[in-house]
Amino acid sequence: MTTPMMILCPGQGAQAVGMGKAWAASSPEARAIFDTADEVLGDSLGTPLSELCFNGPAERLNKTDAAQPAIYVTSVASWHGVCAVAGHDPAEAPLAATAGLSLGEYTALHVAGAVSFEDGLRLVTLRGRAMQDAAETVPSSMVALIGADEETASALCDRVLDRIEDEADRVLVPANFNAPGQVVISGTTAACDLAEQLAGEAGLRAARLSVAGAFHSPLMAPAADRLAEALESVEFSAPRCPVMSNVTGGPHETEPESIKRRLIEQLTSPVRWAENCAYINEHIGPRTGGVPFELAPGKTLAGLMRRIDRGVKVTSHDAPA
Repeated sequence: MTTPMMILCPGQGAQAVGMGKAWAASSPEARAIFDTADEVLGDSLGTPLSELCFNGPAERLNKTDAAQPAIYVTSVASWHGVCAVAGHDPAEAPLAATAGLSLGEYTALHVAGAVSFEDGLRLVTLRGRAMQDAAETVPSSMVALIGADEETASALCDRVLDRIEDEADRVLVPANFNAPGQVVISGTTAACDLAEQLAGEAGLRAARLSVAGAFHSPLMAPAADRLAEALESVEFSAPRCPVMSNVTGGPHETEPESIKRRLIEQLTSPVRWAENCAYINEHIGPRTGGVPFELAPGKTLAGLMRRIDRGVKVTSHDAPA
């Protein structure tokens, strides 16, 4: 395969018991990634990461501190498996661009050569633990708004906050712009409860998400502080292709310190995934002939792309073809 690839990397929520198992069974290169992850993490998750991915239990895998490293490792394993089938060295495979949804941005940066696999793994493991801890500090949640755009989601958040008197509960912000008509808001439990009640008045359908807390909101500031401290000792390089930034909606700048700043900001800023995909489709795909591929686990990003641009077909690699 000589056509450049546009690699899409899934985020938290894509996890499922059994993920990566078929890749590890069929590809020595993918299996080696799981083996390395088991060595790096040891028993820090309570069980080897590969065992958690392949056999669960789901209750542990779905916890933020386990799901984030598990998804990262599964994605990278599938990348190595895909490259082996195509006859590419992963460090030299033809890339037009990479993009990742929230956690997936770390996978995208690794695939583009900006950070080593081991350093990326340590970062996402710390990130997951810090986000889990921050979520447990303040009762909080996230709500998907079907039929919303940025303006209507922001207006709903404002209406909710105007009706909440307790200052401690007055946190509610747009957190994920996933696709046209799908916006996720994030905040305290009290604010999310009221948002669900008021969504119908705005012509929106609301669905509470099963998450640990208010990701990509000001409530994640303690996690951002811990991530910032960890990033100080991690070496980043300029990526070898454009890597999309969730914070800006466009490509990262190539300077390592700028990349680190955006990763810190990402924890408390909305994820502009629809803009990331639109940028790739409009500015990179037509220019390079790049073909979009989604790494394991799952096929969530292919589904979102159909809502963002029906003319773009994403090939998912949840399991070996």
